[in-house]
Amino acid sequence: MGNHDYDIGIMSSAAWVKAAIFVLFIVSAIMLVRYTPIRGLMTAAALSEFLDAVGMWAPLVYITIYAAGTCLFVPGTLLTGLGAAIFGAYWGFLYVWVGAMIGACAAFFIGRTLGREFAASLIGDKLKRYDDAIGRNGFATVLYLRLVYFPFTPMNFGMGLTRVRFKDYALGTGLGIIVGTFIFTFFIGTLQEVWASGNWGELVSSKVFFSIGLFAFSFFIPKIIKSIKGESSG
Repeated sequence: MGNHDYDIGIMSSAAWVKAAIFVLFIVSAIMLVRYTPIRGLMTAAALSEFLDAVGMWAPLVYITIYAAGTCLFVPGTLLTGLGAAIFGAYWGFLYVWVGAMIGACAAFFIGRTLGREFAASLIGDKLKRYDDAIGRNGFATVLYLRLVYFPFTPMNFGMGLTRVRFKDYALGTGLGIIVGTFIFTFFIGTLQEVWASGNWGELVSSKVFFSIGLFAFSFFIPKIIKSIKGESSG
């Protein structure tokens, strides 16, 4: 019995160390973006100039920046808007989605590796029911939270602290962010095309009106999803 208690003590100490590293990582990530020259890169002009300098590697570099930015708490809407403005509606959507997926999965693994053991040690009987439920219904839970626009980066790390399986998390994330990502990149990319062409008459084109309509509709998606969920549960 003594050896068993000793093992638990070692595991608890390891969990505390990992948790401390996890908190340090999050604080450092936020400070890095806010108080270093990285912040100056997060504008359309600066990022576009930087990507122009790397030539044909621009898409890969942007995807890498997006993935890293996701783990460093750079707002996803900012990164998405920059991608759409630089690469356009369609290629921008593809690069944003790939970068978001890589970043989301990386953040999940950071949370799972450094924080899950400590989080599990804090879960009481009441919270354990919810943790078990997330483990059983991981895909549906993640998909729902993505569709109602739950804050992207906190959810990436937070889901790593739960029992959700990575397969369910990745699939729920991949499907859940498609609609919102496409609507936002299509809207920004379409307006950027008009701005770049200088043909302001295109502001009354069907494509612009369609993009504005989609963008406006996106704000109602969370309410629609919650309404559907409420009816089904009722």
